[in-house]
Amino acid sequence: MKFHAFFFSFLFSIIAYGQDANEQILRTTVGFELDAVPYIFEGYYGSAWVGHNHFRYRAVITKIETPSFILEDGFTNNKMKVYAAIVDYFFESGFKGWWIGPGLEYWDANIQTDAQLETAEYNNFIFTLGGGYVWKFHKNFYLNPWAAVHFRIAGDKEVRVDQSTYETPFAIPEISLKLGWHF
Repeated sequence: MKFHAFFFSFLFSIIAYGQDANEQILRTTVGFELDAVPYIFEGYYGSAWVGHNHFRYRAVITKIETPSFILEDGFTNNKMKVYAAIVDYFFESGFKGWWIGPGLEYWDANIQTDAQLETAEYNNFIFTLGGGYVWKFHKNFYLNPWAAVHFRIAGDKEVRVDQSTYETPFAIPEISLKLGWHF
């Protein structure tokens, strides 16, 4: 009789552990995203992420050329490579619906004046705060319209190029649309 009690206790503990493990798997996922804006401005964007419960941990790499109409007069060819680590919080389970997330970014950039005589390099560390809405349109494929504000927290404030000085903005707003998928 003691053996049966031990056997059933052991069996139920395995079943209970298996259910916890399956629930754990369902709450953890991996995904990828592409962003429209960098492609429009002669660049690229790639993001890989791991999500657990309501949190999504993203690693991002981007290359983008800032359009001249956004830059100060007299400057052009502002090309940036961006490396970011961002943590998003989803208000709804399943990595869908509204989200908000802070992150840190490193911007490795160069710029020219309209004369294009020389190229100046600069680097900034950025605190970013963004948010958006994930709409799953087919299984785990989704559209993610989003907005963010990027704040310069360290790095080059003034960049000397030719005979001019480019002042890196303290705050930069951004909006875009991402296409993503997760397991």
